[in-house]
Amino acid sequence: MSRQNFKPIQALLKVSRKEFITPHYIRIYLTGDDVQKIANTTIGVNNKILIPPAACSAVYLPEFDDDKKQWKPQPDEIRPFIRTYTHRGIDLEKNEIWIDFVAHGDEGPASAWAIAAKVGDPLGVLMKDGKTKLYGDAENYLLVGDATAIPVLGAILEDLPSTAKGTCIIEVHGKADEQHLKTAANVQFIWLHNEAPQQGSSLAETVKTLDLPTHNRFAYVAAEFSSVKEIRHYLRKEKDWKQEELYAYSYWKAGVAEDKSATDRRHESVQE
Repeated sequence: MSRQNFKPIQALLKVSRKEFITPHYIRIYLTGDDVQKIANTTIGVNNKILIPPAACSAVYLPEFDDDKKQWKPQPDEIRPFIRTYTHRGIDLEKNEIWIDFVAHGDEGPASAWAIAAKVGDPLGVLMKDGKTKLYGDAENYLLVGDATAIPVLGAILEDLPSTAKGTCIIEVHGKADEQHLKTAANVQFIWLHNEAPQQGSSLAETVKTLDLPTHNRFAYVAAEFSSVKEIRHYLRKEKDWKQEELYAYSYWKAGVAEDKSATDRRHESVQE
């Protein structure tokens, strides 16, 4: 959903604990004085995480050049890897926030960091202060995503009222990676298994088999670029969903690193 221009939050945090929720899903808990800065944000919103390079034991936050209206360059030896993740939860009494990671191997800096993370490891978090709404109001919902979307879909499910109903389709590695996602709404869950998401997905194919709602509806779609594009086209062009009835965003593009695919994914996210 669109967001207002809130002031930015820059948080320097450290790992307090971690757990494998499923064989391919890691929850990293983070603590530090800056957790309190995140108190006024919405669970499920995207943030930027800053991962220090291998030889660096600290996170160096980027500085913004107000005159040039751009981020100041940083030396290679301290410049962090920046990736987009989802703020999954916060406990102000324990002074912790947590972020979930898909453990898909060590080819990506974020996954590799999460797999190797230990208590005390630093992580930077950038996000926008203020509350925002993740999804549109409706009676009927279609929620679709791959493993990378579970944090935001989980947050939406937890927030839905008991009067809502719908279908939630999630694609994960295998049966052991299915999660129990809490919701008060009447939601049918469809779990798909895919051991090689880089090679394709059956999300779009599954959506096309559904008896979709015809009124008072809203769809939230978050997955790989090609799947999001196909599902959006199907809903908008073949099923006549209005633009305001659908939010679709690709978190990643197969075969392309996040920082290299950002332009394509951003362009696709505003298409009708």
